Parts: sequence; C-alpha cells; structure tokens
Amino acid sequence: MTADGPAAVIILAAGEGTRMRTETPKMLNEVCGRAMLGHVISAARQLAPQRLILVVSDLRGQVAEYAREHCPEATLVVQERRGSWGTGHAVRTVVESVGVIHGTVIVLFADTPMLRGETLIKLAAEHTAAGAAVTVLTTQAPEPEGYGRILRDQAGRITGIVEEADASPQQRAVTEISSGMFAFDGDLLADAVKRVPAAKATGEEYLTEVPAILRADGHLVGSAWCPDFDEIQGVNNQAQLARARRVLNERLLARSMAAGVTIVDPATTWIDVDVTIEPSARISQGTQLEGRTTVGAGATVGPGSLLRDTAVGAGATVLQSVCEATVIEPGAVVGPFAHLVGPDQHAGRKRGAAAQSRAPGGSSTWQHKES
Repeated sequence: MTADGPAAVIILAAGEGTRMRTETPKMLNEVCGRAMLGHVISAARQLAPQRLILVVSDLRGQVAEYAREHCPEATLVVQERRGSWGTGHAVRTVVESVGVIHGTVIVLFADTPMLRGETLIKLAAEHTAAGAAVTVLTTQAPEPEGYGRILRDQAGRITGIVEEADASPQQRAVTEISSGMFAFDGDLLADAVKRVPAAKATGEEYLTEVPAILRADGHLVGSAWCPDFDEIQGVNNQAQLARARRVLNERLLARSMAAGVTIVDPATTWIDVDVTIEPSARISQGTQLEGRTTVGAGATVGPGSLLRDTAVGAGATVLQSVCEATVIEPGAVVGPFAHLVGPDQHAGRKRGAAAQSRAPGGSSTWQHKES
C-alpha cells in the first residue's frame, strides 16, 4: 500500500440475492437511507484506493446504473456465468479483465452495510506491516453457521479456511470465522486465483481457497481481527436487512448524542445516514428524519414527526407533522398535524402567531394557533 492508499479495492456485487425476494437487486436495498452497496463504497473510499473496481453481473443492470451515478470513478467488470461461479471466479474475472494489479488489493462484498472504514484501514495497515501475502479479516461468531471457519495450526498460524458446506463436524465447531474480506499482494493473488479448485459440494470457486494456496507456496498468511461481529455480516434476507437498519441506526443516534444532541427515545427514533443534527437540538420520540434533512441548533423535532429532505432552522419547533422538501425558518413553530410538501417551500410561524403554508398547487393551509 502506498501513502495514497491500496492499489485497488474490489467490491463483489454480482450476486443474485434471491433470498431477499425483492424486485430491487439485493445490494441496492436501503439501510438508513443509503443502498447497501453505497455503504460499502463509502467505507472503501476511506482507504483512498488508487482504483475502485466493482464486479457486476450486467453492465445494463440496476447495479451498474447505480454505480455509474454514485461511484463514477469505479471500473465495472462483468462476471458472466461460464460453468463456474463464486468469489474466486469473480476475482479471477477481474484479473482477466484489467490485468495484474501491483500492490495491495482489498476484496469486499456489496452486501455488508455495517462495515466501517476504520476496520478496512486497520486491515490494510496490518497487512502491510506484516509483509503478508494475504491477510484475512476474521472475527468471533456467536453462531458461525453459514460462515467459513478459520483453521490454525498449533502455533496459531492460519493454515486455511473451510466453507461450511465442505467442513467436517469438528471444523464446524470452530467459532473464529472468515469475513470473506481480504487484503492481498496483487501479484501473488493474480497467480493463485487461477489455481482455485471447484468446491466439492457446490462446484463454485471460492476465494477462501487462496490463503491455503499461498501458504503452500511458502508465503505468509496473516489475519486482522474485527471485534464487532455485526460489521462483517452479510445481508441476505428481509430479517437480516431489518437488523442491519437497527444496528446502523443505533450507531447514528449514538454519534449524534455524543455530539450533544438530545434523543429522547432512541428506540423509536430513526435517522438516515445523510441527516445532519446540530448540537443542543432535541429529537423527541416517534420521529423519523430522512434524506438530507438538517436540524439546527436548539431546534425541537417531534414527537411523532416525519421529515424528509427538510431544513429546520435553529430554535424552530416541529410537532407531530410531516414535512417534505421544506424550509422551516429559525424560531418558527410547525404543527401539530401539519403536512408540508414542496420544493423550496418556506413554512412555519413565530411563537404565539398563526402561520400559512403553501402547497405545490398554490393553495394555502392554515395551522392552528397555539393556545
């Protein structure tokens, strides 16, 4: 890795995600206002990679379209079904498409929205410091079902990773798991990925075979520890998607509270990742802040309010109201029971006075004066 970041980050985004049972591709389902793929791109950008490569299944599909809009600097590589499949095949497709990548190459999944950029920075740093051929991001799983198990020798060195479908009962009892995310020496990766065998149980080419191949070649296989199991979890169905939303929302609320925002009831408060709340603001129970909503210092929002792409001025109050694409003036009061919709709409009233809000069609709705 250079001072400017790793040579490349590869994000695998070609999976079908059929268990999600949505028309939207799995990695484009949103978590706190941003697609899962968008969260992974955001984490990857914190590494300042020299190249960002996305593996997709179709250059005309929704995932490729999303990437062009939200990550125009990325190189798109198509993984086509040609008898083989799997993560190893995906990375081999990248090598065949763009050539050997010299330097550190980090491989990530598009369905891990809880992944932190700090964790990737640690992975890259430990990989470089150890001079390893490959560094595996590992963690402890309370319930390791579905994950590849880390195999170590008596000295604690990694000897390989076994996927659950190919694991023995003894190996399945191991609770240290592979996240499936790695830092590689790009030159060694390009050679090893060509030698990944098809798995006996599934016929797929797994990238998790590469550490064992490199170790057999006499190279160092290292590991970086991720203390938070949530970070590496992939999202494959609606229940896991809901849990990811809850976990990320709790992080966002904790960050706001640490900065001096009062969150009256975190259990019933939801905010999107692009929401900005100034210190000394107060968010009451049953409130949702979506899109690029901003809440000024000393403002109060809620209880029971939904704001989307709305600017709340300093010291303003929004009570039991729905506001979309609205500007609420500093010190103004909106609600209760207001519904304000419209781009560039300014609304609210000063305390103790009535106020008028204009709907997109030009009609007016008067809000009740406070008693």
